[in-house]
Amino acid sequence: MPSVRILVIDDEPPIRKLLRMGLSSQRYAVIEAANGRAALDVMDHEKVDLVILDLGLPDMKGHELLRIIRGRDDAVPVVVLSSRSDEAGKVEAFDLGADDYVTKPFGMNELLARLRAALRHRLAVQGERPIFRVDDLAVDLVRRVVRRGDVDVKLSPKEYEVLRLMVLHAGKVLTHSQILREVWGDSTDSQYLRVYVRQLRQKLEPQPERPRYILTETGVGYRLRAPEETDGRR
Repeated sequence: MPSVRILVIDDEPPIRKLLRMGLSSQRYAVIEAANGRAALDVMDHEKVDLVILDLGLPDMKGHELLRIIRGRDDAVPVVVLSSRSDEAGKVEAFDLGADDYVTKPFGMNELLARLRAALRHRLAVQGERPIFRVDDLAVDLVRRVVRRGDVDVKLSPKEYEVLRLMVLHAGKVLTHSQILREVWGDSTDSQYLRVYVRQLRQKLEPQPERPRYILTETGVGYRLRAPEETDGRR
């Protein structure tokens, strides 16, 4: 089976070495680029299955490089690395299409888990699996049926559309504005979204005040727990 090819874009040699050693130990094939132009050249000439992108590059802004990558390939997973933990930077990265955002310094085990989730999401989208399952929650996207255990859950049309969007991007953070644009057609008032997420949790979560499925990314948005993700990770 061919190795998954990961492009590491980072201008710091020690970080690239750390990533190369950690990823190679898991049998990933690692390609390195020290700046944005080199990264784009790699993507022009080689197949890449996942990108690890440091936002602090010497020749262009990381967010701009992310915009260019998404313009060329809207399917390749992109996991952002950054020493910045500000919410505005995270929101911008997710709005531009990042699959995940990891703040430096990071643990290799955490990063590997994030990469596996991003790769699983890509495969799920490509495979167009009609049924999503996590624990006792099941969502049939073809029949539009939602079940908890053996019980059908009745959702309003808007509740279902919010849940469907999260299912299609399970494991990935969706910002408030992304969900509002997709479901309501604009991103003017996030209060609508809070109300519907609260209603979904009341119907889907065993303990709505301690959600297991629909997780909050503070100041950024929401994420539906992926099927193989350990419960209570956040």
